[in-house]
Amino acid sequence: MLKELVSPIESTIFPFRTTLSLEPLIAYWKSRENDSNAGLAQLARSIGEQVAQEPWAHGPITDLNAAECGCDLIETLMMAVFPPASFSTDISGAIPPFQRRSFYYTPLFGEVLLNANDIIKQPLNIDSRHMEVYMARMAYHLILSKIYDVELPKNDTLVFTVPDYSIGLYRHYGVDFNSTFLNVKMVGERPELTEEQIDLLLHNMHRQDLWRELLPPERFELEGFNILHLVDVTDQEILSELKYDLLERDVLQASDRLEQIQEKLRVLFKRPFLQLGIAAYDENKQAFVDFGRKINHSFLTKQLNNQQAGTGFRQIYSQLLQDRQPLILENVETADIPEDLREQIRSIGIKSAILALLPYGDDTVGLLELGSPNVGDLDEFSLEKVNQFVPLFAVAVKRNAEDMQNRVQAIVKEKFTALHPTMEWRFNDAALNLLEKIEAGNKNAEMEDIVFQEVYPLHGSSDIRGSSTARNEAVQGDLIEHLSLANKVLKKASEFQQLPILDELKFYVEKNLKRLQQGIISGDEVSIFDSLKSEVEPLFEYFAQNTLELRPVIADYWNNIDPVLGILYKRRKAFERSVTLLNDTVSDYLDEEEQKAQQMFPHYFQRFKTDGVEYNIYVGASLVENKPFDLVFLKNLRLWQLLVMVEITRRTAALKEHLPVPLDTTQLVLIHSQPLAIRFRQDERQFDVDGAYNIRYEIIKKRIDKATVLGTGERLTQPGCIALVYAQQREADEYLEYLDYLQDRGMLEPEIEELELEELQGVKGLLALRVRVKLEEQSS
Repeated sequence: MLKELVSPIESTIFPFRTTLSLEPLIAYWKSRENDSNAGLAQLARSIGEQVAQEPWAHGPITDLNAAECGCDLIETLMMAVFPPASFSTDISGAIPPFQRRSFYYTPLFGEVLLNANDIIKQPLNIDSRHMEVYMARMAYHLILSKIYDVELPKNDTLVFTVPDYSIGLYRHYGVDFNSTFLNVKMVGERPELTEEQIDLLLHNMHRQDLWRELLPPERFELEGFNILHLVDVTDQEILSELKYDLLERDVLQASDRLEQIQEKLRVLFKRPFLQLGIAAYDENKQAFVDFGRKINHSFLTKQLNNQQAGTGFRQIYSQLLQDRQPLILENVETADIPEDLREQIRSIGIKSAILALLPYGDDTVGLLELGSPNVGDLDEFSLEKVNQFVPLFAVAVKRNAEDMQNRVQAIVKEKFTALHPTMEWRFNDAALNLLEKIEAGNKNAEMEDIVFQEVYPLHGSSDIRGSSTARNEAVQGDLIEHLSLANKVLKKASEFQQLPILDELKFYVEKNLKRLQQGIISGDEVSIFDSLKSEVEPLFEYFAQNTLELRPVIADYWNNIDPVLGILYKRRKAFERSVTLLNDTVSDYLDEEEQKAQQMFPHYFQRFKTDGVEYNIYVGASLVENKPFDLVFLKNLRLWQLLVMVEITRRTAALKEHLPVPLDTTQLVLIHSQPLAIRFRQDERQFDVDGAYNIRYEIIKKRIDKATVLGTGERLTQPGCIALVYAQQREADEYLEYLDYLQDRGMLEPEIEELELEELQGVKGLLALRVRVKLEEQSS
């Protein structure tokens, strides 16, 4: 391209004197008068005779009218340049040396490049200043070649972008400036150039000031004519431009950029009213969707969202996906397509069209649509061009889709917590909607509410029985031993030194030992630890350095202290290791089985670890995308939950004898048969039930772990048992069937307790089933 060959600082003046002359062409024919080809030699001699009879043809021609007379001599001479066989197809013209007017040309050259009075059109892509600079450079190169015998590399092809008024578009033409019939005449003596100067010129092609200095223009005259030969390179140029355009980010997201691409396709197809449409393929939705946010890029697929759109569109798009072959509608009126589709296409003014999938590897990323208001504008012959740029659009759609997904995910990560895969699609949709609002100019746009209606909850927990008591006993035991070790050091130190501070510290330690024997109260752990650290242990360091006899007892003290925590941490460590082993056993098994349950039907699953493991499950049609839901999936999950609770009971019971601190677990299931709504709370980054009625479920869930049996005060949850809490008899009836099935399989003991529960704070009327698990698996 010219813009890559010129420098913006070069002079805009063409510095050479030029003269139109036919002498170089006459000399060519003269040289052929004795050619070995008899026919060519005879023609050359005949031309020589004609030239001899036309004096105006010799020497400089100052009157272009003489050259443009159209006389036989010009026609005959120009056969050397313009072969008669290709005269009607070539785009060629002869011009005075580097001038802007043609005196002889083919018909196509006149149509493509000439204005009135045979003046060459100003190309759209090159201004007159750059054109002069380019021609001056060609003249200098010609001088260096013909006068100094310096071979120069061929210039890059110059491309003219020329308006085509017949269709109201433009075309690209590669231009060859042929100087075969152009001579360089010296005016005065030839400027001498050293090898170094020639090398300097060759390495400074764009420095016209340097060339003028070493090769003064007034010392040279250009005589003869140039031949301009044009080749239509529109297809290559457009495809090259499309390649660079479609590699840019967000090129398909801006209306002005898409208009530019559409204009280039119009030029490529020579169709000034061509319409371009692009639809992205959403793998999750299994459908083509509008691509982009600010404009509807697809002029056909948007009809799918029209309530009046029939099955024709869906049928056609299904066929495209199945056959993976372009659909060509040369004439919409007569095409073999569903009638409702024909009517919809006709309603938007399209009379011929091509629909082509955009493949990316084995996947489909989108659909390319070309439409025209004229019958026959798009046909089988158009498909060859379409196939050349389909891969470019596929890459652009793929990358833009990935960019869009990244932007959506950025919003999701900013606005939401880690998402469960089952419902991630809904958050992506919400993030996409927010992005559309923001890019539409709504600076105050907020994330829409995320609510899932009509979902069924399942709740369960595996609690560690007496964990608070066991933890307090561990803390109490560690503090007693810690204080006893400290007291031992203090008593031994009193044998060597009588210090009042030792008596005071012994009194503090013994007082707390007596109090701890009666039980631990809140704050004891922290206050005792702080006192030991700040008052007792610094004294031990002093004695260890200054009293050799105390070093063994002080060393024994430090050997019992955890080096990381700085406290005696034996019983607490054993307790926490036991809790961790139990929780990990339950969690790992639950996670493993939950993955299997997801295969049955996708659902939301949430698990918490405390002193035990608690989990929530929500299942329903609104949670999944494009997947039908049936109550049989809910029943399946309920039975699955009971099977899991049985196995958790068995595994934790088997683990008890291997725990540092033997601990039992209890299993609890909350039955809730009515569907409810859950809402994502953005401030808390978690889900919660939505609506006043549904709040009752959440209250029950938080309080039933402390439920007791009416009249006895016994805790509902017991080791080795599964307790199921419900409010309505029909809920119990369903679960009694499941329990009967598990009993038949030898997983549960025969007896099922039906219990009433004491009133909980704000909740009354709850009932429960309780059944004991057979801890050793038996075959049915």
